[in-house]
Amino acid sequence: MAVDPALLDWLLDSDPALRWQVERDLAGAPPEAWQESRGRVAKEGFGARLLALQDPDGQWAGGAYFPAGYQFATDEQGQPWTATTWSLNALREWGLDAGILAGTAELLDANSRWEYDNLPYWGGEVDCCINAYTLANGAWLGADVSGLARWFVEHRLPDGGWNCDWVEGSSRSSFHSTINSLKGLLYYEQAGLADADLVAARRAGEEYLLERRLLYRKSTGEQVAHWASRFVYPFRWFYSVLNATDYFRSAALFDRAEPDRTMPDPRLADAIGVVRDARGPDGRWIQERRHPGDVWFEVDVPAGEASKWLTFYGTRVLEWWDGARGQAAS
Repeated sequence: MAVDPALLDWLLDSDPALRWQVERDLAGAPPEAWQESRGRVAKEGFGARLLALQDPDGQWAGGAYFPAGYQFATDEQGQPWTATTWSLNALREWGLDAGILAGTAELLDANSRWEYDNLPYWGGEVDCCINAYTLANGAWLGADVSGLARWFVEHRLPDGGWNCDWVEGSSRSSFHSTINSLKGLLYYEQAGLADADLVAARRAGEEYLLERRLLYRKSTGEQVAHWASRFVYPFRWFYSVLNATDYFRSAALFDRAEPDRTMPDPRLADAIGVVRDARGPDGRWIQERRHPGDVWFEVDVPAGEASKWLTFYGTRVLEWWDGARGQAAS
């Protein structure tokens, strides 16, 4: 299905970090066009600004997950989003060529330690979400994170997913922890690094969310919480059905060579409906809130305004879903 030209023009008038993805996934631009835009991420806009803030020791803000000297704040103040892991996440998700950060993996191995027990950076720690980011960032930058990949197999819970509170004794998976774990595992697998056990762990984690139709408690059938249907960019570590359906789109496209995984799972339908219902009459999605906490600079609009990032993700998800369902019906 073709994207409305006016909406497409609005999305294309954006930072290179977003523009190249719009060109590739929505505009149908040839590879040489979107690759040229992607190459600009390192030279201008958000990507160039964030690269310039890297410390000589390879870190950002002097810390692994939190800035150096950070004192834990209240929920209202939020956490800062400026330290190394969040900065790497952003650059990777914006499509920065890993070669631009040549030597960073080695610098972090030598200089960065987790705030939890002073553990070495590429070994991860005990938090599933943090470890998932590290797994993806390590695969991107060429660090050896094979031990961390095995950690996800060993720490998957009996119901199929993951929970960052496992270390406190939790035996039930979390929507937040599971979607972040899945995104890290998929990135690692896309890099050609996963073995059969890790693929099986990813599929089990997907099944955990699909059994709940991405929205509901399995025990009661009630919606898990208001945050599941609240859309915010950047996603950070928070679950939403937009974050989750975009993951399932990526996974489906990666898995489509397998005959039984060529079509979207019908259990996604309720979540897709929530994404569709959030779209305004002009085809845009609204930033519903902002995750509180310090940032290096803003990359999206304030709450209440139309978000190009959310509109890109929402449009991409619906184009995938409607296109695949249309092909099945024809």
